[in-house]
Amino acid sequence: MSSPAPAPETRSHEMDPRVEALVTEVIGRVADKWTMLILELLAEQGEMRFTRIGKAVPGISQKMLTQTLRQMERDGLVVRTVHPVIPPRVEYRLTDLGESLGEAFCGVWLWAAANLERIEAARTAFDTRSGG
Repeated sequence: MSSPAPAPETRSHEMDPRVEALVTEVIGRVADKWTMLILELLAEQGEMRFTRIGKAVPGISQKMLTQTLRQMERDGLVVRTVHPVIPPRVEYRLTDLGESLGEAFCGVWLWAAANLERIEAARTAFDTRSGG
């Protein structure tokens, strides 16, 4: 007769489900190439006009730029400033929260740069083995 399976380990502390949900949302959003590119651009350039951001992010449509910036503003990552001139001038800049998120994801870029050759070699070996 076999012995019963061991009880699953329990965490010494439970994660707040709100934190788990936020991490999932933020990773999903920042993994989106548009958000990452805009984060990087604003980190390098500082405050920028909407039209300049659109020109500096290759391939982004005006609709996607608007949606991405709106979501970033909602999350507290950017501040939108409308200047009362004609025509209206709208500028965006990173908040401290946006800057800290960019710094956190900078580690991923550094990791990718440091491990690029190893990943390419692993992919090539896998493709060779699997006939792909």
